[in-house]
Amino acid sequence: MSLINTTVAPFKADAFHNGQFVTVSDESLKGKWSVLVFMPAAFTFNCPTEVEDAAEHYAEFQKLGAEIYIVTTDTHFAHKVWHETSPAVGKAKFPLVGDPTHALTNAFGVHIPEEGLALRGTFVINPEGQIKTAEVHDNAIARDMKETLRKLKAAQFVATHPGQVCPAKWDTGAKTITPSLDLVGKI
Repeated sequence: MSLINTTVAPFKADAFHNGQFVTVSDESLKGKWSVLVFMPAAFTFNCPTEVEDAAEHYAEFQKLGAEIYIVTTDTHFAHKVWHETSPAVGKAKFPLVGDPTHALTNAFGVHIPEEGLALRGTFVINPEGQIKTAEVHDNAIARDMKETLRKLKAAQFVATHPGQVCPAKWDTGAKTITPSLDLVGKI
C-alpha cells in the first residue's frame, strides 16, 4: 500500500539537535513542510555523505519553510557522538532522530527486519502531515538533496496551484501543465 497522501501516524522520538536532546513527534511536523530522511545507522559509510549534502542545502530548505529530519535506528545518544566525531555530520543543524524501537522505520515501510536497520527512504510531508513524495532504495545508493529540494518545490507548487502538474525536471519558474482532454496524445 502506498503512503502517498496518507497522514503520518502518531509518533514520538528523541533527537539530538543543536547541542541538545529534544523530542520530535508527528505534531512537530504540522504547520510546516518536513523532509524525513531515513538512513541505516550512524557511523556507516554513505550516511555521513548524505548528512553533509543535506547540511550544504539546509538554508535552501529553510527558505522554503521546510525542516529536515535525519532518522536512523540508533539512539539520540549515538547521534550526539556521531555529530561530535564526524566532520561531515558535525555540519548538521537539523534534528538527528533516533528510532531504536523501529517505530518510525516500520511506519514508513523502510525497516529491514533481518538487520534491524533502515533502507534509504526520503519523504516530503506537507504542513497538514500528509506524505506527498516517497523515495526508497538500496542502501548502497546515496541520495542527492538537490533532487529532494526540487521535489519539495514541486510539491509546494502543486499545493498552491490546484489543477497544475509539474512535468519531468520541473523547477521553479519552469512551465507547468494544465491537464485537459485536448492534451491527450499531444505531448
